Amino acid sequence: MQYDNPGSTVRIARRPILPMLVPFPIACFVGALLTDIAYWRTAEMMWADFSAWLLTVGIVMGVLAAIANLIDALRHASVRAQNPWLHALGIALVLVLSLFNTLVHSRDAWTSVVPTGLILSVVVVLILPFTGWIGWSPAYRERVGVAE
Repeated sequence: MQYDNPGSTVRIARRPILPMLVPFPIACFVGALLTDIAYWRTAEMMWADFSAWLLTVGIVMGVLAAIANLIDALRHASVRAQNPWLHALGIALVLVLSLFNTLVHSRDAWTSVVPTGLILSVVVVLILPFTGWIGWSPAYRERVGVAE
């Protein structure tokens, strides 16, 4: 069966970049939650430092993924028809909360993580599955960027 897949606009060597970028911020934000929990349980400053680095890398990679996602969403009318703005709002919320969390982690000592940083990490990780579910539906329904 022949499909007319709308290819991804942002790609390298005919491969879409978005699926390559998306796992990085997810792994970083989940890792930040895990290192926040480790810091909360041990009070070892190394874990708070790891969290700060994971949040920073997660934000940078998340912004790159958001840009690639936005370009693809604006390029394909079939994707825009599915109202991708809820997904965009979820991405923006995750990135803004993570940026605020990075600022919280820049403080010194115990207050750099507990309780605000830990709560923000939990909230971000709880938002991620919903945002991912909403965002991947165009790939399955409209086959955006899916190779045959």
